Amino acid sequence: MPGQLPGPTKPESERRTIVAAFGGNAVTQARERGSYSEQLANVRVMCEEVLPLIEAGHRVVIIHGNGPQVGALALQVEAGRALGVPDQPFDVLGAMTQGQIGYLIQQTMRNIVTQRREVGGPATWAGTVPPVASIVTQVLVDPADPAFQHPTKPIGPFYDRDLAESLAAEKGWTVVQDSDRGWRRVVPSPQPIEVIEAPAIRALIAAGAIVVAGGGGGVPVVREPGGTLRGVEAVIDKDLTSALMARVLGIEAFLILTEVRRVAIHWGTPRQRDIERATPAELRAWQREGHFPEGSMGPKVEAACRFVEGGGRRAVIARLEEALPALRGETGTQVVPGGDA
Repeated sequence: MPGQLPGPTKPESERRTIVAAFGGNAVTQARERGSYSEQLANVRVMCEEVLPLIEAGHRVVIIHGNGPQVGALALQVEAGRALGVPDQPFDVLGAMTQGQIGYLIQQTMRNIVTQRREVGGPATWAGTVPPVASIVTQVLVDPADPAFQHPTKPIGPFYDRDLAESLAAEKGWTVVQDSDRGWRRVVPSPQPIEVIEAPAIRALIAAGAIVVAGGGGGVPVVREPGGTLRGVEAVIDKDLTSALMARVLGIEAFLILTEVRRVAIHWGTPRQRDIERATPAELRAWQREGHFPEGSMGPKVEAACRFVEGGGRRAVIARLEEALPALRGETGTQVVPGGDA
């Protein structure tokens, strides 16, 4: 079929479909302004790290965060009010960032693959360049989710404490300290229930496409009587949507790619211990002890646990630069079912 990965380097029995989840801070890093050139350079790094997975013959679904980007868009909307520019709700801003980042990823990945083929890359690139498609993805949430009353999802830039508190008083924001990087605005983050576009994503995977989906955790929607959908103002956690999508699609390997090599307990202290392999039960015990903060490692650990508890064979939390070694089990934190630890 035209567009399928030609000449895979692995037999079909050894190929896997992989969900690779990146944080929004991988696209706009802390202390960056989020300019086009900065984001494009960061996306290129992301794509180059995913490339070995594709060269090895695996099918890949890329899911990205959007916290910095949706926060920046919200600030642009507020600034535009003085010029008569109409407001946009958060679900629309989320869809806009899916298009924005999806475009950067799909163009950059295709360019990298094309360049790789031209300089004599592996047999995988012997034929046509595989298609790269981004799909605006809606994710169902419960309108009664208590998260709507308790905002927790950090978005937008980092501020020092004084400026954050000043903005909170002026704009009615809720602000929290985001790890040790500064203060940020937080918005509601309801639990993902259903990936609306899952059949379309599944069809793209089957056609051999490199798929970008579920960006920013997906556009949050609720189902009205009669089955129609309506967007709601929230930002779903990207890692939790990634775990849900991996389960729904029957994915074998779930990679959460981040800035640290492994999950650790007693992080940043002399007692720090990196976790090479663990079961969900072990991780949840450490979670209850408070080792995984909500603003950093907490959602990643939760997502990995949910994936494996839901029947997934293995979830891995690892550094972006070590995606392929992590998939092979050589690095990262490998999260496996109870009998496999």
